[in-house]
Amino acid sequence: MTEILVLASIIGPVTAGVVQLVKQSGIGNRLLPLIALTIGIGLGAAAFTFTDLDLVERLWAGGISGLAAVGLFELTKHVKPSKEG
Repeated sequence: MTEILVLASIIGPVTAGVVQLVKQSGIGNRLLPLIALTIGIGLGAAAFTFTDLDLVERLWAGGISGLAAVGLFELTKHVKPSKEG
């Protein structure tokens, strides 16, 4: 399980960057979680040269990284400025 989370942490920023590029192409925000999940799974599958994990474990890591990329985006999008005074 640790190896899956390590791989997800490594490919997470790459997934977030690719999702950001897709987002700038003008695609609707409703589809971004599905697109991020797909990109993450694709990157996880493509990581076979960097790890000795099985395909299923790499796909899990990619899915986790894709969903984490969407969660990070949503977390920063909904931050409200604090009112002092």
